[in-house]
Amino acid sequence: MQHMSKEEWRTFVMAGSRTGKLATVRPDGRPHAAPIWFMLEGEDVVFMTGANTVKARNISREPRVVLVVDDETFPFAFVTIEGEASLHELSPVDLLPYSTEIARRYVGDERAEAYGRRNAVAGELLVRIRPTKVVAFKDVAG
Repeated sequence: MQHMSKEEWRTFVMAGSRTGKLATVRPDGRPHAAPIWFMLEGEDVVFMTGANTVKARNISREPRVVLVVDDETFPFAFVTIEGEASLHELSPVDLLPYSTEIARRYVGDERAEAYGRRNAVAGELLVRIRPTKVVAFKDVAG
């Protein structure tokens, strides 16, 4: 395995429609993991979630999170992003550009607007993860 540079891991996590696996901490200390759709904006990882989800409740109490993005096919690769998450309550109008751009990665141009409108509603939060540590490896033995 070989370390990825910052440019390599940023390209890797945004390639295609790879989902992230987000880990948060429950009130009793147990981990909670959930798949997410996300994008990068500047240095931040950005995604959306409902205000009443386990993810949002956990982040509001304990903002330290881990996001894993991996390629499960040979040659294997993964990126683990540790960071501090923050929750942002925006109006549906302000959420729409984020929800549409995130959806574009996963459903394509033809359905991005519909999914964006579906997800940019009251009760949805924008979440920003500011990375504090990144571990990124790719298999080069293949």
